[in-house]
Amino acid sequence: MIKLYDGGAYLVNGVDIIPDGKEAQAAVKGKTGRDINKEEAVKETIAYRILEEHNTSGNMDKLKIKFDKLTSHDITFVGIIQTARASGLEKFPVPYVLTNCHNSLCAVGGTINEDDHMFGLTCAKKYGGVYVPPHQAVIHQYAREMLAGGGRMILGSDSHTRYGALGTMAMGEGGPELVKQLLNQTYDINMPEIVAVYMTGEPAKGVGPQDVALAIIGAVFANGYVKNKVMEFVGPGVASLSADFRIGIDVMTTETTCLSSIWKTDGQIEEFYEIHGRKEDYKELNPGEVTYYNGMIMVDLSSIKPMIAMPFHPSNTYTIEELNANLEDILDDVEKRAAVSLDGAVDFTLKNKVKNGKFYVDQGIIAGCAGGGFENICAAADILKGSYIGSDGFTLSVYPASMPVYMELIKNGCAASLMETGAVLKTAFCGPCFGAGDTPANNAFSIRHSTRNFPNREGSKLQNGQISSVALMDARSIAATSANKGELTPATDFDGVIGKYKYHFDSNIYANRVFDSKGEADSSVEIQFGPNIKDWPKMCELPENLVLRVVSEIHDPVTTTDELIPSGETSSYRSNPLGLAEFTLSRKDPAYVERAKDIQKAQNAVMEGRCPVVEKPELKPVMEAIHKIYPDVGEGNIGFGSTIFAVKPGDGSAREQAASCQKVLGGWANIACEYATKRYRSNLINWGMLPFIIKGDDKQLPFKNLDYLFLPDIKKAVEEKADCIKAYAVGDGELAEFELSLGELTDEERQIILKGCLINYNRVS
Repeated sequence: MIKLYDGGAYLVNGVDIIPDGKEAQAAVKGKTGRDINKEEAVKETIAYRILEEHNTSGNMDKLKIKFDKLTSHDITFVGIIQTARASGLEKFPVPYVLTNCHNSLCAVGGTINEDDHMFGLTCAKKYGGVYVPPHQAVIHQYAREMLAGGGRMILGSDSHTRYGALGTMAMGEGGPELVKQLLNQTYDINMPEIVAVYMTGEPAKGVGPQDVALAIIGAVFANGYVKNKVMEFVGPGVASLSADFRIGIDVMTTETTCLSSIWKTDGQIEEFYEIHGRKEDYKELNPGEVTYYNGMIMVDLSSIKPMIAMPFHPSNTYTIEELNANLEDILDDVEKRAAVSLDGAVDFTLKNKVKNGKFYVDQGIIAGCAGGGFENICAAADILKGSYIGSDGFTLSVYPASMPVYMELIKNGCAASLMETGAVLKTAFCGPCFGAGDTPANNAFSIRHSTRNFPNREGSKLQNGQISSVALMDARSIAATSANKGELTPATDFDGVIGKYKYHFDSNIYANRVFDSKGEADSSVEIQFGPNIKDWPKMCELPENLVLRVVSEIHDPVTTTDELIPSGETSSYRSNPLGLAEFTLSRKDPAYVERAKDIQKAQNAVMEGRCPVVEKPELKPVMEAIHKIYPDVGEGNIGFGSTIFAVKPGDGSAREQAASCQKVLGGWANIACEYATKRYRSNLINWGMLPFIIKGDDKQLPFKNLDYLFLPDIKKAVEEKADCIKAYAVGDGELAEFELSLGELTDEERQIILKGCLINYNRVS
């Protein structure tokens, strides 16, 4: 289904592929009649052109990007605006859309969620933004319908900010990167490599966008083929896909760990803009006559089969046919993976879902930015028509991605068809994607057309002995399974007709409910706060020397941001830094918070002019060991805090709180073998935390959990751009030296770390 090239490749006239190598230049010349320079051919990618138009540095190796538009939801916008306000924000300099699709239910924490919404509305009025009320649209659907445009760039504080299918390069980052844009600063990255996704053929009936996406994710996640790169979708197969189909693939590119995505555009995308009353925002985008890509992913759409991503990661992929044919072996493998992901905290098995050789599921969900699209739901309605989900434990919920989509489903009869089967239609809400809606029963198994299936992502709590799990599938196969009352069934088994429905966008829905300032700020508006909305606590500059205590040691192959700061009901505290910090690592390492707070006492003593050793007597032997080699380290030149070790932290969500919660609890660093995403590393930096890298085997670390580490002259090392950072493990009265590194940092990033965080870097006194 999927083939990966070992190296780069030229694409000639958008059709002919010539692998890079000794004969490549001659082959290209044979096709074009002219000599080709590789460096110039790179500039012919769609991505390069868009990045060049938005780069302000004058140096295409070191990009400083200004985005056209920004977007956030109600888990992130309060913290972002609070941070920007502390730095002197007076007006949103670019269109900034505040959607309310995560904490929409207002069902947890009393007034907390609606207080956040009113904060957002009054800020949109005061600073000149757009406010989308709860239940109107999920963040990414609204952006597709109202914000995207050919050749534009959008930055969002949600990791699935992907609008490449519409010709918009979009990126999901932690909140501090949006703060920078609000303060007229830039998004600074090295020029990313660009990988082509070359599509041929067309999908079989019953195969949907999630199937294609999961096939790609399964091929590229583990090997890092597109990590921090741009995926550029080209080839003749693109034309066989509708706009909705392309969107459904595109949103899932986040799960490959790529930086962004972009697609060639054509008449189908032009029609999308015309339907939404924005034909002028369409722009035809194609690679040049001769384009060079740093990698090539070949996708034969006709060979894609209905897919399933088993727990607990979107890359744990199989065809449904393969799973049904090899149930014992695959379920045994899932149990082994679960033992690692769940740390053996609960007993986990799916083998009890097998009855008479058939695999049965307990719940189906079609929802959010991935599953809630118009065509997905229409196809599900056609497959389910005339069937019933039954009156046993199996349930099916469908969440249209926006109220305009919902309205059209009502008008064309698909909503009625679904409800007649026993399915429940709900409003636009992201809850099922992050554990705040439709949490299954204990030991239940849910199939979902949504974005992620990490542990606890469906809402269960290991610390309470609960475990349910999620597999990702396409809406079509979810419908086929639902029609068989939970028996896992690929949609290619459906022999009826899946129709093509014309979509009509009703703009009045938004015109009547969405507040749009049209960019006009009103400084007279008073921001409405709630008792849960808190300012960030005071954070100090990076000290000259650091003593860190390792307070968590994680050896999982990958640590997700869900594990660093859980989703679900914790989301209600995203506007309260101290309140939210209490949940840090709570489902992965429940001892973390108290350990971090314990060493933080020493730093609090330093900041208040008291003796840290008096506050924490156990530091006395640590300081005595340090003074054997560094006698001048002490009052006025030392700081204390915590660090965690993880093999590969930061996969998944863009949520800045994965880093800020550690910082609030006195964290000064992470130590990792590598970082799963640029997003998480950027979040660490923006919160003034040192993103250390350690070489070697994670099973043979020079320290262990609860050890003290000493970093002499760390401030000087950051200032002087040291390649190697000298560190010591402190034990038995002695110092054992080892090396760390920080990787590449921009000058601005170094200053942020030195100041202690982005807030300090920008603070207006």
